[in-house]
Formats: sequence, C-alpha cells, structure tokens
Amino acid sequence: MLKYSPEKMKIMMIVGARPNFMKLAPVLERMKRYHDFLEPIIVHTGQHYDHNLSGQFFADLEISQPDIHLEVGSGSHAEQTAKIMIEFEKVINEHPPHLVVVVGDVNSTLACALVAAKCKILIAHIEAGLRCGDMAMPEEINRVLTDRISDYLFPSESSGYQNLINEGMGEESVFFVGNVMIDSLMTSMEKARESQILETHGLQAKNYILLTLHRPENVDDMKILKNILVSVETIAKKTPVVFACHPRTRLNIDKFGLTSYLAAPGIRILEPLGYLDFLKLESEAALVLTDSGGIQEETTVLNVPCLTLRTSTERPVTVTEGTNTLVGSFPERIAAETEKILRGHQKAGSIPKYWDGKAGERIAEAFLKIRKSLFEPETIKEGTRKIKTVRETLAAGG
Repeated sequence: MLKYSPEKMKIMMIVGARPNFMKLAPVLERMKRYHDFLEPIIVHTGQHYDHNLSGQFFADLEISQPDIHLEVGSGSHAEQTAKIMIEFEKVINEHPPHLVVVVGDVNSTLACALVAAKCKILIAHIEAGLRCGDMAMPEEINRVLTDRISDYLFPSESSGYQNLINEGMGEESVFFVGNVMIDSLMTSMEKARESQILETHGLQAKNYILLTLHRPENVDDMKILKNILVSVETIAKKTPVVFACHPRTRLNIDKFGLTSYLAAPGIRILEPLGYLDFLKLESEAALVLTDSGGIQEETTVLNVPCLTLRTSTERPVTVTEGTNTLVGSFPERIAAETEKILRGHQKAGSIPKYWDGKAGERIAEAFLKIRKSLFEPETIKEGTRKIKTVRETLAAGG
C-alpha cells in the first residue's frame, strides 16, 4: 500500500492516452510548489502503450514515472473501458484518495470517473465543458457523461464554461482555468526548436504540409478515409505532405486496401513521434491537416494555419479566434482551402483568454481550495454525504 501523509490531500491523476500527458504535466509541475499540502499519485491506465504514444512523452515532458500502471492495452471501446474500470476499482479500494483527476475525453477519462463516482470519491475534470454536438462520437459521449458525474469542472475555453452553466452546473463547481495544453507547449518550445526532425527527414521549414488522422469517424469509414487520402494524394503533387501516421489509422488503410494512395512521391509516412519532435514539425509546417482537437489548439497558439478534417469541433474558439478552419472530408473543399493558404491567404488568429501558460497554476490553486473544504470541517456544507464517505473510507483504509 502507498504511504500517505495525513496532512496532505491525496490526488490520483489519471493518464491513459497521448494528450493526457501534455495536459497533466504542467499541473504536476505546479503542484510541487504546494508539496506540503498536495500529494499527487500518477495512475497510468495503459490505454496508449506504444513507446512514442506513451513512454517517450514521460521523458519529453519530464514527468515522473507512474506510481501505478494498470496495463490494460487495446480493445474495443467496451472492452477497454471495462478493463480500466475493473483494474482501477482495485486501486481505489487499496489506495483510497481524496480526489480523482481525469482529463480530456478518452476512454480512461470516463472509466476512472465512473469508478470514482460509484466509490463516492470526489472527481475533478480538466478540460470540461467542451461540446461538438455530435453524440455519435465516442469522445463526445465521454465528455458529457464525465462532466455529469464530476464534482469540480475546469473548462479550457469560454464555450466550455458557458456550456456547463447552460447544462445546470453550479458556478461554485466550475473553475475557468484556461488551457493546460498550452502550458506544456510554451514550456517545451525552446527544447523543441533543438529537434533535428526536419534535417533527419530532409524537410525545409514552411515547405511541407503536416497531416495527422485518427478519429474513428474518419479512419473507420472506408469511404471517408478514401476521400481524405485522395485529397492528400492530389495536394502532395504540389507540396510535400508529411503524414505522422497513428498505428490504428495505418491498420485501417491496409485493411481497406488504400495503401496505393500513399505511394505518391510527395507523401512521406512517419511513425508516431515524441512530443518535442512533433512540436518542431508542427511549428515549422506551412499548413496542418488534422482531426485532432489538441492540434487545433496548438496551431492557434503557434499561428500555423490549420484545416480540420471534421464538420464540427468541440473547440470552437480555435475557429472564431484562432487559425483553424473546418473543411470536413470533402476532397474539393480540402484542396481549395489548402491552395488558398499556400497562396498566402492565411487566416489571422489571436490567442484565446487564459491560454497564457498559467492554467496549471490556476488548477493547483483550485486544489488547495478543495483541500480546505476537506480538511477544515467548518467549511463543509451540511449533508455533503459524498465528502463524509470519502473521509470514512480514508479513516478505515488510508
């Protein structure tokens, strides 16, 4: 059993997939300033287990190795979620925390939040309130359900804050803290500039297009995936395309018999990259084609044009204020918008509110407020059964 300090609030920080590492790194760093009061425990579910999708990020972001590793691996949404729930419940029972912190919208997020809720452990959701309005997306289901069962909600942009208020969340539980992904970006850019990834692959700055593709609605549908690859093949005849290919995407390309579309001389396939190498590649691109939410945010701050291969986004501020444009999977639209940008008609962007590199500090300060409510009984409202149960659990086994 982990040994806890009786004076500190025990906070289980859940990581599982690549974006989680970038989002938790700045929070963990800021928590070090309050080490007398806050005690983080890192739990890695193992949802992403490839070295470049997981292990390399711990090194690049200078995160300490996980205290607990569930090693659940891959599987269908149901299988993966169920495995995480089974293994995480064992952890909760053996090492009961005061607070479970989940981030983003991956299966690990919802699975661990469900377990914590049923065990009457307080839950904080970082990057809460994001909505694209498409409940056919697994990530949207994860976002909505996680927010409904979380006690503390930390939205990253103004639309997230407003969504939560509109959905009936009390203002006292919603902390508009800003975007922790941007904290990591700002902290890491100096190191990323030293990356030799361009030289390694013979690339010239601002003379290539970066492509990432992994969302199920794009890569699990053969027709949609083919449309996107047809667009990429056409674009690559004029401008080199660097495809940082997700392992699952590559499997589907092979399964659907679409590999011929990647054979064009202008297309270069790369294995998944570490964080610093990818930041370098992203920051020096003439344009980014992606379906990733995090990359929409990063390109906005880097002032790199971004075309998102979706018809909706849960991060609307990247469109209204940033450099992002939604183009769907329509070959003509993708080609036309790409050509427009390459001719110099780049969308002017600005930096959204609280995307200032200080979100991690705001979250750590919020944790201190939560600790006060737990450790100073006079601040706890009458009838807060969930908090009382946490204390009873800790007294019995913690």
